[in-house]
Formats: sequence, C-alpha cells, structure tokens
Amino acid sequence: MAGYAATEHVPPAKPSVVVATYTRRTPFAPSAPTPTSVSDITATVAPSSWPEPNTYGGSATAAIPIAPPAEPFTFPEGSLNILLLGSDRRSGPSFRTDTILILSVQPAAGVAALISVPRDLYVYLPGYTVSRINTAWIYGESLHVPGGGPQLLFDTVRYNLGIPVDRYALVEMYGFRQVVEIVGGIDVRVACEYTDWRLRRPDLPDQLGSSWALFTVPQGVIHMDGDFALWYARSRARSSDFDRARRQQEVLRGLYRAGLRPDILARIPELYAALQSSVRTNISLEDVLGLAPFVTRLEPSRLRSRFIGRGQVRQYRVPTSGAFVLLPEAAAIRSLLEEALAPTDQDSALATPPRVEVVWSGRRQLALLAQERLLYAGFEAVVIDEDPPPGSTTRLLVSNAPPPEASARILAALGLPSEAAIAWSEAEATTSFRLVVDDDYDPCFDPSTS
Repeated sequence: MAGYAATEHVPPAKPSVVVATYTRRTPFAPSAPTPTSVSDITATVAPSSWPEPNTYGGSATAAIPIAPPAEPFTFPEGSLNILLLGSDRRSGPSFRTDTILILSVQPAAGVAALISVPRDLYVYLPGYTVSRINTAWIYGESLHVPGGGPQLLFDTVRYNLGIPVDRYALVEMYGFRQVVEIVGGIDVRVACEYTDWRLRRPDLPDQLGSSWALFTVPQGVIHMDGDFALWYARSRARSSDFDRARRQQEVLRGLYRAGLRPDILARIPELYAALQSSVRTNISLEDVLGLAPFVTRLEPSRLRSRFIGRGQVRQYRVPTSGAFVLLPEAAAIRSLLEEALAPTDQDSALATPPRVEVVWSGRRQLALLAQERLLYAGFEAVVIDEDPPPGSTTRLLVSNAPPPEASARILAALGLPSEAAIAWSEAEATTSFRLVVDDDYDPCFDPSTS
C-alpha cells in the first residue's frame, strides 16, 4: 500500500478534522532530561584489541570518555543471536536503524529472549567515535568499514552489550506491512490504551495537517492489518521510545503467534522467497528451517521480553550538539541481560516456573492480557474456561503449598498489591495459583520500569 507515511510526524497545525473518540495522552510521555556532566562519567580507554577511535574516518573528540568493552557473554552451542531492525528510510540510501531488538534463540538452553535496545543509547562505535547506536549502520556504510553497516552494528552491540551477533533482518515500512499481510493480519494484545496522530488514509499527503486525526487503540486483543500494525509499532508523537518498545514487542509476539499456525509453517520456503525483495537479511533459509522445530515447541513462558529502560540509562545532553541522548548504566544493563539470557538450568527461579490458572469474572480479553504479563515474566500461565469463585475484585488464590516468595513474584508481575493474594483451601485448590480477573484489573505497565 504505497503512500503510507511514518507517524513520527507532528502536524504543523491542528487537523481540521479530528475523528478519534478519545484524546488523552499515553500514560508514558517522555520524561524531562536529567542534567549530567561529563565529570560524572568514568574515563577509560578502549583496549588495543578493538580498533582505535577514528580508524574509519575523522571525527571531533568524543563528548564523553570511551567506556571499556563489556564482558562477552557465552552461549550454548547451536544458539543464534539476531538483530531485528527497522529503518526510518522514506527515500534515498541514507537511514538510521530506529528500531533495534536483539533476538537470542538458545535451543540447548530451552529459552529465547527478545530485548529492546533504545535507539538513543549513546555508545562507542568501534573504530569511529561515540554516537547514538542507531547511527552505527549508516556510519558503517558511509565510512566504508569492512563489512559495512551490518558489521559496525554487530561490533557496536558486542562492544557495549557483550552479545555476539552475526545475523540481522532489516525491515523497512513496505516490508513490514507485507510480512503482516502475508500471515493474514495479527492479533495484538494491547496492554495500554494508546492515542496518537494517524493519517486518516494511507494515501493522504503527510505534509497537510488535515490529513491527520487522533486515533485511539483500546486495551484488548486487537486484530491489525499491515498498515495498522506499522502505525502502532512506529508512532511516538504523543509517547516515548520506551513505550514504543513495549508496543513493538506486542506486535512481534502477535506476529510470532500467527507464524506458528500450521498453514504458515508449511509455507516457510515459499514465504522466505517472497520476502527477499522487502526484507534485507543474512539469515539463510537453512537457519530458518534449522530453528523451526525448536521455535514451534517453545513454551510461551520461555520467550522472555525485556527492555533496556529508565532503570538502565540516564539522560544526557551532548554539549557540542545540544542533543539529548541516553547514557548506558553498565552494571544495570549487565544485570538485565544476565537475567534475560540465563539458561533455565542455571536459573532455579525459572527452571520450574509456577503454573497460574487464569479465569475471568468480567471481560475475557482482560484475562488474556493478564496471561501475557505473566508470560513476559516467565510464568506458565493458562486461561481456563471455568466459573470463577464469588467476588468482585481481581485476586490471586493461593494454596498453602507454594513458597510465599512465589506469590510475591506473581503479584509484582501483574502490578497487584499484596492484599490481592487470598488463601485458597486445599479442598478447593486444583493448582497452586489461580488468578481471578475482574473488570477492575488494569494490565497497562511501563516497560522501562517493570
């Protein structure tokens, strides 16, 4: 559907026609930058095993000292780490990778992790200088780095995060729409009601304010076609990059579910060939077919969604340009990545995740959203069709058998207070935990702090 424009465009004036039902802002608007002085940053020098700054082209002295490389992670044999990238290209050869996710698939460990990396993370591009991570690709191309844009981005991720990556899939707007359309649209579990500017029709000129209207996506399980999913995953005029990361992972998990349908799995070679023109990748068909058996057997609770968010970065204004960027907090990022990438046999808390049965008193879609939050946190969660016990609030029924820390972890994952846990008599209990979801439950969460 040619003519669709990215909705990172704020109309120059109010649209003459506004058709949205709601106009409230997303709950996660950008926070004010926290002033940070260069003196607050520990000065270190990049080791000689990595290319020295400005090996590939000249630049001014970096605004901050170059941090040391992260300690490399090790992965079980047969693992595959992939960069999932979305570009901001509208026309011409230049673009930034404004969407960056790391997909780590570890068949031997029985887990997969999807990690969102903020585009404004201010890091060392090995052999060049300190810049936003979303510029690594374009500098790799323009400076003729060996291996080009993909290799400089691989090196940047390995240097700063310690994750070795050698596969990528770069999807532009047309390609993303095509992927969603090929699977017949996707069902996206929308945790937070979201309102933002959207073109009233994809073919309208995005330069005109009258082409735009405020559009609201309600909480629930929402079916999206390619245009809808692209807008939902990319828009941020009224929210933040952290909130956008949550929406992107919601879309990817919806796409993953759609891709597991038997009719889609049977067409993998055909679909791989069809997407060659719209998805730039070095992932081979053999890679895809080799991972397919593991991916189709992967328990939903073993697909971990994690976000490098406000707890792992601090805001900084670059003195030379005035640009606001995100400085990585190395220890906090390391802790998040260690938890996300840990094999199940090394993480007793996740080795045997508690099973939570979810039933609903009000809307079934709220139960599905509660289930999704539990799956994000690594719990085995299933929605069952049974009559809920009497009551009018969302509550966690707990038998006497499980350790109390398990209850606390479940409540924290759901954003529920401690008083929501209620003792469940052994005579009535059919499992250790049963979550009863009522209309008072709010599944919305801030990925940058959860």
